[in-house]
Amino acid sequence: MHLSRIFRGLLFPTQDMVSSELLELNEKTREYGLILTPLDIEQMMVVRSQVLHMYGRVELGIEVSKRLIEVFSASSFIQQENYADTLNELHEVFYYLRNETEDRIGDMKLIDMMMVLFEEECEGSLELLKSKLEEYADAFRRELSRTESSQEGEDGEWDLRI
Repeated sequence: MHLSRIFRGLLFPTQDMVSSELLELNEKTREYGLILTPLDIEQMMVVRSQVLHMYGRVELGIEVSKRLIEVFSASSFIQQENYADTLNELHEVFYYLRNETEDRIGDMKLIDMMMVLFEEECEGSLELLKSKLEEYADAFRRELSRTESSQEGEDGEWDLRI
């Protein structure tokens, strides 16, 4: 018996499984006029892998990708023409922010924060979103170093205001 192959299959979903899970989200996103093709998903997974490698990260599941699709499909600034490209850039932004906040803020909270900024302050501009999140990450690290020196080990709430 090939236990390593079975174990690997449990931990690392196959490309077909990933593609199928993400294609199922089209049922939800269709109401916003947004659909991902199998090719879009394949390219998104390539970009995701490159970004993870670039930031030295490992992701066993695709929950982040699913959440990005679910949350950002409701954006009034995303159209079918830029949907797949926007999701690819959002993966890069998310993992950048994940590193810059030292994994101290949950994935879903980060994605929700990104969406609020994208919709309200950035009006759909990915460049402005990146800039705002860089400012946020700088402020986060400053606050983190300040609180760590005064209160070792306490988790605080991080405010979205920059």
